[in-house]
Parts: sequence; C-alpha cells; structure tokens
Amino acid sequence: MNSDTWVEALGYASSALIILSITQTSILRLRLLGLAGSFTFLVYSLAIGAYPIAVVNVVAAGIHIWYLRKLIRHKDEVFRVLHVLPSSRYLLDFLDFYDDEIRNGLHHDFVYAPTDEQIAAFILRDMVPAGLLIGHRVDDGTFRVDLDFVIPQYRDFKIGGYVFSPDSELFTETPPTCVWTDASNPDHARYLRRMGFIEHADTPGRFEIRTPVVVG
Repeated sequence: MNSDTWVEALGYASSALIILSITQTSILRLRLLGLAGSFTFLVYSLAIGAYPIAVVNVVAAGIHIWYLRKLIRHKDEVFRVLHVLPSSRYLLDFLDFYDDEIRNGLHHDFVYAPTDEQIAAFILRDMVPAGLLIGHRVDDGTFRVDLDFVIPQYRDFKIGGYVFSPDSELFTETPPTCVWTDASNPDHARYLRRMGFIEHADTPGRFEIRTPVVVG
C-alpha cells in the first residue's frame, strides 16, 4: 500500500471517528472519540497540506481536552437519594420526557406500571435529578431493579457507582439480601459488570450484587 493510499485511509478513519462520536449518548465517550477524530484529522490535514483544516482540528482537540479534564478530574460532588411516590406527577412526567432515551438505551422493554410496593428514587447530583432508579422487593428478601436510568449529560458511571455503593441511602428500611436485575441487552450486561454485579451461575443474563446499599 503506497503513501497516498495510507493518507486517504487516514482521512476516512478520521471522518468515521467524528461521525461515531456524535452518535454517543455518553458525554465521556463523545469527547474521547471526538478527540481521537480531531487528532487523526489533524495528521491527515498536515499530510495533504490543508493547514486551515489543521488549525480547526487543533482548536477542536483543545476543546475536547478541556471538557475531558472537567469530566475526569476529581470534584467534590454531592450525591443524594430523593424518594418519591410511585405515582408522583414529576416522576411520570420525567419518564414521559425521557421515554425515547430509555427505550433506546439499556432498558428496551421497560414499561412503567406504578404500584404501592415499588421504590422510586431520583439520584441527585449536586441537587440535579440526574438519575432514576425504580424497583421492588421480592418475597425472598431480594430487591429487583426494574429501571436504572441516567440522563445523557451525566453518563460517566458516577451515579451508578454511588447508588450501588454502601454510601447510598436507597433503602430506608432493612436492606435486601442482594440487589439483582435481568440484563436486557449486551450493553446492559457490560454496564452491570462495571457496577460490580456478577452474573448468576444458574440463571444466564441475571446479575446480582451481594454488597448492596445500606440503611440511610
């Protein structure tokens, strides 16, 4: 493969990375892919002598790096759990507003049918309702998660890391023996593993965590 072919391939790869970046719902992935696309486009533009395009991609890469530092660096954020009634008007409006995001995300088949036995809680991040968890207790003393949703601008895994940690205040009564859910798709399974869930040995696709949140 000659040098011209390599340069052309680099141009196509750069374009593909930038297109892929704008399809991401995770802000972190969007920035990482955007940075990779800007860098490869910079190399491509220098190779073909397109210096104005090179300048644009230097600026774009700098913007991505600036926002990535804000996303990754340590920040003393405040996380809280806000319990609401399953029939809360705000909860219903929230689910309606993010219906497409929920169905196109990790919970393709989620249908909300409020009952008095459910636990519904917003996860506040610096007092912003950034996540929502809905589930119910099972007769065997466990807790099933029916919905674990985070709005797009907060998908950096911090909310899941909080709500499934011992620092959370999800349960105001006796904590369950374990928290579990069924993975609806491979992306959901990967998310659960990242949050510390382990696939059940006898039930493929079912994930559980044995160190759930404690009483707040």
